[in-house]
Amino acid sequence: MNTKTAVTLLAALAQDTRLAIYRLLVQEGPEGLAVGQIGERLEVANATLSFHLKELTHAGLINRRQDGRFIYYSANYEQMNNLLCFMTENCCRGQACAPSDPQSCDSSCI
Repeated sequence: MNTKTAVTLLAALAQDTRLAIYRLLVQEGPEGLAVGQIGERLEVANATLSFHLKELTHAGLINRRQDGRFIYYSANYEQMNNLLCFMTENCCRGQACAPSDPQSCDSSCI
C-alpha cells in the first residue's frame, strides 16, 4: 500500500457516520447488511446513507452486492488489514512485537 491510498482510506473513515457504518459492517461479518437495515440501525436518512456508502465504497473499505431487489454492503477486511499493516509496518524499531491481546486481531499482513 502506498501513502496516497492510506490517506484515502483514513479520510473516508474520518467522519462520524462513515465510521459508524464501517464498524457496524465489521460486526455483521462477511454477509453484511441490506441498505435499509444499516439505515434503521444507525438512524440515518436514506439520502445521507447513500452518500456515505458511496464514499466508503469508492475508498474500497466496503463491498456492494445485489441480491434481487436488495443491495447489501459488507466490510472489506482485506483492505483494512492492508491499512493496518501499512500503519504498523515499522513499529517497535523493527523488533517483533504483538498486540497485548493476541486474540484481538490477526497480525498477519496480506
